Amino acid sequence: MVVFPNAKINLGLHIIGKRPDGYHNIETVFYPIPLRDALEIIPAPDSIFNFRTSGLKIQGKETNNLCNKAYQLLSKDFSLPQIHMHLHKVIPVGAGLGGGSSDGAFTIKLLNAIFDLRLSVGQMQDYARMLGSDCAFFIQNRPLYGYEKGDRFEPVSLDLSGYYIAVIVPDIHISTMDAYTSILPSIPDISITEIIKEPIEKWRFLLTNDFEPSVFHKHLVVRKIRDQLYDCGAVFSGMSGTGSAVYGIFKELPALEGRFPGCYIFPDPG
Repeated sequence: MVVFPNAKINLGLHIIGKRPDGYHNIETVFYPIPLRDALEIIPAPDSIFNFRTSGLKIQGKETNNLCNKAYQLLSKDFSLPQIHMHLHKVIPVGAGLGGGSSDGAFTIKLLNAIFDLRLSVGQMQDYARMLGSDCAFFIQNRPLYGYEKGDRFEPVSLDLSGYYIAVIVPDIHISTMDAYTSILPSIPDISITEIIKEPIEKWRFLLTNDFEPSVFHKHLVVRKIRDQLYDCGAVFSGMSGTGSAVYGIFKELPALEGRFPGCYIFPDPG
């Protein structure tokens, strides 16, 4: 069986406070976008576990991949047979698009479906939280307000289907751990849940990502991309997560051909 784990963007991101467990409390709105990996899982006919990857290079050991970890996690509670698992990587790594988290969450959902584990949405989210803070978002995989570690959710009324979303991914890898070292947590004057109720044209003056100042300072090209997207007619532009991906929301199909390497536009104009 094959599924297609998708990416996300963050509409705003506030770091509210440091937690006793060493993590941070945040608030953000997660919004799924149709930039997708491909994940296939089949029962192993030779009874030997096998995990392989293709596409974009994934750093680190395969045993640390969240797909692998998701299988091992469920295997502790269920008598799962050995499987062959193949991940074809399309979502850029280390760009703030949640590709690895999506792969892990989709592995949980796929194993649940293939082996009829009968896990509820809440149970799958609990397993996903063990993999990483934003993994649980991809279980429901719809626009959600994320809070606490970004692993607790409330529904939001938000639909950008009438817009084009351009995502630019510069060749810069930003470490999430390093990004947090430059952050001074604070409680925002206005919650993101209130900001996104405003007309999207007002977001430019209200909706912020607390990681942008430090990332823009260290990587001027990321700021230039955001500014150029506004110059090209974006009604809102921002950095996703800790970066380095920058997105722009447009009312009309933007003319970005040749202006940016690593450019994706959704919906795909074909």
